[in-house]
Amino acid sequence: MSSTTESKSGEVTEVAQRYFDALARRDVDGMVACWSPGGIDRFVGQYDLDAPAGVRDYFTSLFAAIPDMQFRVLSTATDGELCAVRWRAEGTFAGPGQLEGVAPTGARLDIEGCDVVQVRDGLIHHNDAYMNGLDMARQIGLVPPTGSKTEQRMNKLFNRRTAMATRFAGSEAERVADGVWLVRGGFPSKTMNVYLLEDEGGVTVFDAGIESMTKAVAAAGARLGGIKRVVLGHGHADHRGAAPGLGVPVLCHPDNRVDAESEDGGERYFDFSKLDAHARFLMPRLLTHWDGGPVQISHTVKEGDDVAGFQVIDLPGHAPGLIGLWRESDRLALVSDCFYTLDPQTGKKGHARVPHRAFNQDTEQARESIRQLAALEPAAAWAGHADPVRGDVRSQLEQAAATTSRPWASAAAAVARATPSRRPPPTTATPRATCSRSAGR
Repeated sequence: MSSTTESKSGEVTEVAQRYFDALARRDVDGMVACWSPGGIDRFVGQYDLDAPAGVRDYFTSLFAAIPDMQFRVLSTATDGELCAVRWRAEGTFAGPGQLEGVAPTGARLDIEGCDVVQVRDGLIHHNDAYMNGLDMARQIGLVPPTGSKTEQRMNKLFNRRTAMATRFAGSEAERVADGVWLVRGGFPSKTMNVYLLEDEGGVTVFDAGIESMTKAVAAAGARLGGIKRVVLGHGHADHRGAAPGLGVPVLCHPDNRVDAESEDGGERYFDFSKLDAHARFLMPRLLTHWDGGPVQISHTVKEGDDVAGFQVIDLPGHAPGLIGLWRESDRLALVSDCFYTLDPQTGKKGHARVPHRAFNQDTEQARESIRQLAALEPAAAWAGHADPVRGDVRSQLEQAAATTSRPWASAAAAVARATPSRRPPPTTATPRATCSRSAGR
């Protein structure tokens, strides 16, 4: 080691030693004198203190709470401008000062920790302080002792609350097809659908539901190997809600990027006046409650791209750039809000239908997208809400496209008046082996 390096390490060690000597003397002025103005004293996992004022205020309060604190350094290790200092502090939480807002309890404390001090130009520039906050909370009496009856009762209450919150926030992942799992969320009927697709040891999330589903989706993804990315079917509030909290790249169609990244999540083309009176009042508030906020889109996908073994298909109308995922091997379609199987005003589930015109960018284009999806002849089509369409999917979707143009109050009657559900396919149907779009789209 060169003499220059040895000299620098010696200076770093000396500054750290001087700082902790002052701490042992409970000499706040001596401690502050070791800090570079604007330095940061970071209590990892808790908060940051700005030097010198934040450091002065914190340790003045600490010594007022533990007036007999005895502090000693256990060991040090220096590398470059960093010095790691293991320490032990003992004392009585006698007051008169409070400790983190807690009144003195008279408890005897014995705490160990480690600080990593960064020294530049002879002064502390930064410090990362590590300590067991839970252990300290136990010692001062804020948290019950380990293994005590009080702790056992507290854990039971906490676990009950967790179970209740989990039931309300999102379901356990259920396997709905080969390599495809569904998490349902939303209170009280869990009509929000988030799909997890097996993807090379982890999962890709398709659509992101509502914000309250974040923990449920994250937990389901972790159990399946970890979430790699989120692909949005579209960027409305009830489909992007959990995306910001999952901490992974988010993708969507280029035409839906504005919805995903904007504050309004597509509301610029919503027309709430087309809803019933109660829904006109409730829906804007529900959308705000569901929304996790704007999402930063990292990449985009377009028709024909591969997503976890599915092919992207364009299904615009309800939203610009709305996409679905199509898997030819089992004729499975995951289609976001290409169609609905519930009435958003009442929450009642039912037959497939065109998305409500109050939320569509272009209802006629949405109708055409349903026809295009029907032409693929899916074996099962899962939408963004409620239940899938199975059985004669093609006829059900064609019927939906043909009979739900009027207000939803008369939709059921319209279906009853419609032609029989079993109709021969049109001669111009798209061949089963392809998912090409008709000319003019």
